[in-house]
Amino acid sequence: MLDEPTNDLDLPTLAILENFLSEYQGCLLIVSHDRYFMDRLVDHLLVLEGNGLVRDFPGNYSLYRDWQKDNDADAAFPNEQVAPKAEPAPPVSSAPAAARRQLSYKEKREFEGLEQEIASLTREKQEITEKLNSGAAPFDELQKMSIRIGEIAQILDDKELRWLELSELG
Repeated sequence: MLDEPTNDLDLPTLAILENFLSEYQGCLLIVSHDRYFMDRLVDHLLVLEGNGLVRDFPGNYSLYRDWQKDNDADAAFPNEQVAPKAEPAPPVSSAPAAARRQLSYKEKREFEGLEQEIASLTREKQEITEKLNSGAAPFDELQKMSIRIGEIAQILDDKELRWLELSELG
């Protein structure tokens, strides 16, 4: 359980923490106001909405905010006290398999390429992580590696999200 883990951390330390937690195999309970940090690490939210209402939402904070804008007219007035609505969170699974469309040739090629790119980026991330953990590199090189690992993490997030979208279609 982590309560505001990003408070008082510099960027290189924050990047190392994010990378460590993203590779952690167990379950994490994170309480944070750092939206970027939550978007990178969280795949499920328990949102305390007030008046005793707790919303169980499958997804990260940005997805929740997008869903909230689309589905909750009261979201524009967060400080206003309103009776909680009995709306369930959006379903995790999409349409039944019979109603799904098939991948186009281009999408199939993209899907195959994504698997290779994700594997390559994961290897690069692991190599950089090992170099960072060794602590043998000079400070300016450690800074460059920290920046690169953050870039890789963002690219990986994007590619994994696209891979997930395509895998649900196919």
